[in-house]
Amino acid sequence: MPEIVPSAEQMTRLVGKPLYEIWTQLCALIDEKYDMDRLWGSGGKAWTYEYKYRRGGKTLCALYARENCIGFMVILGKDERLKFEDDKEHYSPEVQNIYDGTPTYHDGKWLMFEPVDTSLFENFLRLLAIKRKPNRK
Repeated sequence: MPEIVPSAEQMTRLVGKPLYEIWTQLCALIDEKYDMDRLWGSGGKAWTYEYKYRRGGKTLCALYARENCIGFMVILGKDERLKFEDDKEHYSPEVQNIYDGTPTYHDGKWLMFEPVDTSLFENFLRLLAIKRKPNRK
């Protein structure tokens, strides 16, 4: 499959300027903490694009884009769910509600945040830290 890399203009047209600004802020935040491979892909049936952060064959998280909408996904496996549940009360009510409302599959809970709100960025970084310690100072 050829790699799909939309330009900033294409992304702005797709999701709109305000959401594209949130997208770039979130990417900058992740890039600041993590040195990861970044892979563009098609977003499947529900999304136009998928932008994955991976390293060593493991996905840290993924961002998704479609018309006027962006999403942020973190998959918490069994051990990661236990860590989250031990610290759950320290997360925002939105994150707790998404966690509680997400079905648990054999490979974990696929937490999808949509719409993405900058007020949740601190929570997102804490979720990512459960999966992998930041590897950038």
